[in-house]
Amino acid sequence: MSLVLGLDPGSRHTGYGLIRTGGAGKAALVTCGRLSPPPAWPLPRRLFHLHEGLTKIMAGCPPAAVAVESLFTGRNIRSAVVLAQARGVLLLAAAQAGAEIFEYTPREIKNAVTGYGQAGKDQVGFMVAELLDYREPLSPDAADALAAALCHAGQAGRESALLRPRRGRGGGWRDMSEEDLAALGQARSRL
Repeated sequence: MSLVLGLDPGSRHTGYGLIRTGGAGKAALVTCGRLSPPPAWPLPRRLFHLHEGLTKIMAGCPPAAVAVESLFTGRNIRSAVVLAQARGVLLLAAAQAGAEIFEYTPREIKNAVTGYGQAGKDQVGFMVAELLDYREPLSPDAADALAAALCHAGQAGRESALLRPRRGRGGGWRDMSEEDLAALGQARSRL
């Protein structure tokens, strides 16, 4: 059993979601929410708030892994720079806690949770709640963070089931042994 923390970085709202993986083969929600420094604060103070808040969360339940949405380029350069600064502070806090850090693109995360890389926020939130059997309302930030954690849990589960190419072909599913197919099915069911 291990803890995976997902993060949805932002300077105004940073979503976080901590799940427990392993055991019965399903992920379980430990905690989730969002860090929201007052928007009137100057950026350095908001960044400090994010670092301090995440440090406290990880001190209470130290995760083995932290999954973060990778930075994507936007049209607004200033917004992208501020987002990069927020990500940097969050990555620093995770590294200081000794967690292993993994980055996934928004498309990878959506695809892992919904099966569709261009899913909307409502679809992601719905599937996160279904996968975690959670019936309370989730903020979009927390849902996105939990989706990142679930994406990583699925990737980590698949790593043990990843297959080396057989018979010199591309290593596709047709080249898998029955044992490999069963292991891959079990890894997928953990999501």
